[in-house]
Amino acid sequence: MPAQNRLEADIIPPEIDITRPHSARIYDYMLGGKDNFAADRAVADRALAAWPAMRVSTRENRKFIGRAVRYLAGEAGIDQFLDIGSGLPTASNVHEVAQAINPAARVVYVDNDPLVLAHARALLSSSAEGKCAYIQADLREPGKILSDPVTQETLDFTRPIGLILAAVVHFLLPEDEPKRIIATLVDALPPGSYVAASHGSTEYGSQEEADVVLAIIQAGPARARSAPTRASPASPSPPESRASR
Repeated sequence: MPAQNRLEADIIPPEIDITRPHSARIYDYMLGGKDNFAADRAVADRALAAWPAMRVSTRENRKFIGRAVRYLAGEAGIDQFLDIGSGLPTASNVHEVAQAINPAARVVYVDNDPLVLAHARALLSSSAEGKCAYIQADLREPGKILSDPVTQETLDFTRPIGLILAAVVHFLLPEDEPKRIIATLVDALPPGSYVAASHGSTEYGSQEEADVVLAIIQAGPARARSAPTRASPASPSPPESRASR
Protein backbone atom coordinates (compact mmCIF):
# COMPACT_ATOMS: atom_id res chain seq x y z
CA MET A 1 0.00 0.00 0.00
CA PRO A 2 1.42 3.47 -0.88
CA ALA A 3 2.68 5.53 2.06
CA GLN A 4 -0.10 8.11 1.72
CA ASN A 5 -2.76 5.38 1.77
CA ARG A 6 -1.18 3.78 4.85
CA LEU A 7 -1.28 7.14 6.64
CA GLU A 8 -4.90 7.64 5.65
CA ALA A 9 -5.81 4.14 6.84
CA ASP A 10 -4.17 4.84 10.21
CA ILE A 11 -6.26 7.92 10.99
CA ILE A 12 -9.66 6.92 9.56
CA PRO A 13 -12.24 4.88 11.51
CA PRO A 14 -12.49 1.26 10.27
CA GLU A 15 -16.09 1.63 9.11
CA ILE A 16 -14.96 4.08 6.41
CA ASP A 17 -13.63 2.27 3.33
CA ILE A 18 -11.01 4.59 1.85
CA THR A 19 -10.33 2.19 -1.04
CA ARG A 20 -13.83 2.80 -2.45
CA PRO A 21 -14.42 6.26 -3.93
CA HIS A 22 -17.45 8.15 -2.67
CA SER A 23 -19.35 10.98 -4.33
CA ALA A 24 -19.19 13.27 -1.27
CA ARG A 25 -15.40 13.04 -1.13
CA ILE A 26 -15.04 13.40 -4.91
CA TYR A 27 -17.16 16.55 -4.64
CA ASP A 28 -14.91 17.78 -1.83
CA TYR A 29 -11.84 17.28 -4.03
CA MET A 30 -13.48 19.15 -6.90
CA LEU A 31 -14.10 22.06 -4.53
CA GLY A 32 -10.45 22.11 -3.48
CA GLY A 33 -11.04 20.45 -0.11
CA LYS A 34 -8.71 18.12 1.78
CA ASP A 35 -11.18 15.53 3.10
CA ASN A 36 -10.71 12.98 0.32
CA PHE A 37 -8.56 9.93 -0.35
CA ALA A 38 -6.50 8.46 -3.16
CA ALA A 39 -9.41 6.47 -4.60
CA ASP A 40 -11.58 9.61 -4.70
CA ARG A 41 -8.86 11.69 -6.30
CA ALA A 42 -8.14 9.05 -8.94
CA VAL A 43 -11.77 9.03 -10.11
CA ALA A 44 -11.97 12.82 -10.02
CA ASP A 45 -8.73 13.25 -11.97
CA ARG A 46 -9.96 10.89 -14.69
CA ALA A 47 -13.18 12.84 -14.89
CA LEU A 48 -11.36 16.16 -15.10
CA ALA A 49 -9.03 14.86 -17.80
CA ALA A 50 -12.04 14.05 -19.99
CA TRP A 51 -14.20 16.99 -18.88
CA PRO A 52 -12.13 19.91 -17.47
CA ALA A 53 -15.27 22.01 -17.06
CA MET A 54 -16.52 19.64 -14.35
CA ARG A 55 -14.56 21.49 -11.64
CA VAL A 56 -16.10 24.80 -12.70
CA SER A 57 -19.52 23.17 -12.80
CA THR A 58 -19.04 21.79 -9.29
CA ARG A 59 -18.02 25.15 -7.88
CA GLU A 60 -20.86 26.95 -9.65
CA ASN A 61 -23.24 24.44 -8.11
CA ARG A 62 -21.93 25.39 -4.68
CA LYS A 63 -22.53 29.05 -5.46
CA PHE A 64 -26.07 28.22 -6.54
CA ILE A 65 -26.77 26.66 -3.15
CA GLY A 66 -25.60 29.85 -1.45
CA ARG A 67 -27.79 32.05 -3.66
CA ALA A 68 -30.82 29.82 -3.15
CA VAL A 69 -30.44 29.76 0.64
CA ARG A 70 -29.89 33.52 0.81
CA TYR A 71 -33.08 34.06 -1.18
CA LEU A 72 -35.07 31.60 0.92
CA ALA A 73 -33.83 32.91 4.27
CA GLY A 74 -34.18 36.53 3.17
CA GLU A 75 -36.95 37.30 0.70
CA ALA A 76 -38.96 34.12 1.26
CA GLY A 77 -38.65 34.18 5.05
CA ILE A 78 -37.76 30.49 5.39
CA ASP A 79 -36.04 29.76 8.69
CA GLN A 80 -35.69 25.97 8.59
CA PHE A 81 -33.96 23.76 6.03
CA LEU A 82 -33.60 20.07 5.19
CA ASP A 83 -30.40 19.55 3.16
CA ILE A 84 -30.24 16.01 1.72
CA GLY A 85 -26.97 14.87 0.19
CA SER A 86 -25.18 17.70 1.98
CA GLY A 87 -21.66 16.36 1.48
CA LEU A 88 -18.65 17.24 3.59
CA PRO A 89 -18.71 20.54 5.49
CA THR A 90 -17.04 23.33 3.55
CA ALA A 91 -17.16 27.11 3.39
CA SER A 92 -20.60 28.75 3.37
CA ASN A 93 -22.60 25.74 4.54
CA VAL A 94 -26.40 26.05 4.47
CA HIS A 95 -26.72 26.88 8.17
CA GLU A 96 -23.98 29.52 7.96
CA VAL A 97 -25.65 31.27 5.03
CA ALA A 98 -29.12 31.05 6.58
CA GLN A 99 -28.06 32.08 10.08
CA ALA A 100 -26.13 35.07 8.73
CA ILE A 101 -29.56 36.38 7.69
CA ASN A 102 -31.64 34.86 10.48
CA PRO A 103 -29.66 33.63 13.51
CA ALA A 104 -32.66 31.53 14.59
CA ALA A 105 -32.58 29.40 11.43
CA ARG A 106 -32.56 25.62 11.93
CA VAL A 107 -30.95 23.09 9.58
CA VAL A 108 -30.87 19.30 9.31
CA TYR A 109 -28.11 17.87 7.12
CA VAL A 110 -28.44 14.37 5.62
CA ASP A 111 -25.73 12.26 3.97
CA ASN A 112 -24.92 8.55 3.74
CA ASP A 113 -21.11 8.78 4.08
CA PRO A 114 -19.80 8.00 7.60
CA LEU A 115 -16.95 10.45 7.03
CA VAL A 116 -19.47 13.25 6.58
CA LEU A 117 -20.95 12.37 9.97
CA ALA A 118 -17.53 12.49 11.64
CA HIS A 119 -16.74 15.91 10.18
CA ALA A 120 -20.24 17.26 10.76
CA ARG A 121 -20.03 16.52 14.47
CA ALA A 122 -16.70 18.31 14.69
CA LEU A 123 -17.25 21.28 12.41
CA LEU A 124 -20.94 22.18 12.15
CA SER A 125 -21.61 24.59 14.98
CA SER A 126 -24.87 26.53 15.08
CA SER A 127 -25.62 30.00 16.34
CA ALA A 128 -27.00 30.11 19.88
CA GLU A 129 -30.44 31.13 18.61
CA GLY A 130 -30.72 28.48 15.90
CA LYS A 131 -29.93 24.79 15.60
CA CYS A 132 -27.81 22.63 13.32
CA ALA A 133 -28.19 18.82 13.26
CA TYR A 134 -26.99 15.92 11.14
CA ILE A 135 -28.27 12.42 10.40
CA GLN A 136 -26.65 9.62 8.44
CA ALA A 137 -29.29 8.43 5.99
CA ASP A 138 -29.88 7.73 2.30
CA LEU A 139 -31.97 9.77 -0.13
CA ARG A 140 -33.44 6.49 -1.41
CA GLU A 141 -35.17 6.03 1.96
CA PRO A 142 -37.07 9.31 2.33
CA GLY A 143 -39.42 7.91 4.96
CA LYS A 144 -36.53 7.25 7.31
CA ILE A 145 -35.20 10.77 6.81
CA LEU A 146 -38.56 12.34 7.57
CA SER A 147 -39.32 10.15 10.58
CA ASP A 148 -35.88 10.32 12.15
CA PRO A 149 -36.14 11.74 15.70
CA VAL A 150 -33.45 14.34 14.92
CA THR A 151 -35.43 15.60 11.92
CA GLN A 152 -38.62 15.74 13.93
CA GLU A 153 -36.98 17.48 16.89
CA THR A 154 -35.17 20.07 14.78
CA LEU A 155 -37.78 21.00 12.18
CA ASP A 156 -41.37 22.10 12.71
CA PHE A 157 -43.45 20.43 10.00
CA THR A 158 -46.36 22.79 10.63
CA ARG A 159 -44.29 25.69 9.22
CA PRO A 160 -42.59 26.23 5.81
CA ILE A 161 -39.34 24.36 5.15
CA GLY A 162 -36.68 24.77 2.50
CA LEU A 163 -35.78 21.38 1.00
CA ILE A 164 -32.29 21.35 -0.56
CA LEU A 165 -31.48 18.65 -3.13
CA ALA A 166 -28.20 19.90 -4.57
CA ALA A 167 -26.24 17.66 -6.95
CA VAL A 168 -27.75 14.50 -5.49
CA VAL A 169 -30.85 13.60 -7.53
CA HIS A 170 -28.70 12.38 -10.43
CA PHE A 171 -27.60 9.45 -8.24
CA LEU A 172 -31.15 8.07 -8.41
CA LEU A 173 -31.71 5.46 -11.09
CA PRO A 174 -35.06 4.30 -12.53
CA GLU A 175 -35.13 1.25 -10.27
CA ASP A 176 -34.78 3.54 -7.24
CA GLU A 177 -38.17 5.06 -8.17
CA PRO A 178 -37.13 8.73 -8.23
CA LYS A 179 -40.71 9.94 -8.66
CA ARG A 180 -41.77 8.16 -5.48
CA ILE A 181 -38.77 9.45 -3.54
CA ILE A 182 -39.22 13.08 -4.54
CA ALA A 183 -42.99 12.90 -4.08
CA THR A 184 -42.57 11.51 -0.55
CA LEU A 185 -40.30 14.40 0.40
CA VAL A 186 -42.33 17.14 -1.27
CA ASP A 187 -45.66 15.84 0.01
CA ALA A 188 -44.31 16.05 3.57
CA LEU A 189 -43.52 19.77 3.22
CA PRO A 190 -46.00 22.23 4.77
CA PRO A 191 -47.72 24.88 2.63
CA GLY A 192 -45.40 27.75 1.73
CA SER A 193 -42.33 25.50 1.56
CA TYR A 194 -39.71 25.60 -1.19
CA VAL A 195 -37.53 23.10 -3.06
CA ALA A 196 -34.10 24.12 -4.33
CA ALA A 197 -32.57 21.47 -6.58
CA SER A 198 -29.66 21.05 -8.97
CA HIS A 199 -28.46 18.06 -10.94
CA GLY A 200 -25.91 17.16 -13.57
CA SER A 201 -26.91 16.17 -17.07
CA THR A 202 -25.23 14.21 -19.85
CA GLU A 203 -27.85 15.34 -22.36
CA TYR A 204 -25.61 17.89 -24.06
CA GLY A 205 -22.32 16.08 -23.64
CA SER A 206 -20.29 13.81 -25.89
CA GLN A 207 -20.28 10.04 -25.40
CA GLU A 208 -16.92 10.30 -23.60
CA GLU A 209 -18.25 12.98 -21.25
CA ALA A 210 -21.37 10.90 -20.56
CA ASP A 211 -19.22 7.88 -19.71
CA VAL A 212 -17.21 10.02 -17.27
CA VAL A 213 -20.34 11.24 -15.51
CA LEU A 214 -21.59 7.66 -15.18
CA ALA A 215 -18.21 6.61 -13.75
CA ILE A 216 -18.69 9.24 -11.06
CA ILE A 217 -22.14 7.85 -10.31
CA GLN A 218 -20.76 4.31 -10.14
CA ALA A 219 -18.16 5.52 -7.64
CA GLY A 220 -20.87 6.65 -5.27
CA PRO A 221 -23.52 4.81 -3.30
CA ALA A 222 -25.79 4.37 -6.33
CA ARG A 223 -25.68 1.98 -9.25
CA ALA A 224 -25.40 3.19 -12.84
CA ARG A 225 -26.30 1.96 -16.31
CA SER A 226 -24.32 2.53 -19.47
CA ALA A 227 -25.16 5.72 -21.33
CA PRO A 228 -26.89 5.43 -24.70
CA THR A 229 -24.70 6.13 -27.71
CA ARG A 230 -25.08 9.64 -29.09
CA ALA A 231 -24.79 10.62 -32.72
CA SER A 232 -22.69 13.75 -32.20
CA PRO A 233 -20.77 15.50 -29.43
CA ALA A 234 -21.79 18.79 -27.88
CA SER A 235 -20.65 21.07 -25.10
CA PRO A 236 -21.12 19.73 -21.56
CA SER A 237 -23.83 21.42 -19.55
CA PRO A 238 -23.46 22.71 -15.99
CA PRO A 239 -25.76 21.38 -13.28
CA GLU A 240 -29.36 22.37 -13.95
CA SER A 241 -30.50 24.56 -11.07
CA ARG A 242 -34.04 25.18 -9.99
CA ALA A 243 -35.71 26.80 -7.03
CA SER A 244 -39.44 26.24 -6.83
CA ARG A 245 -42.28 26.68 -4.42
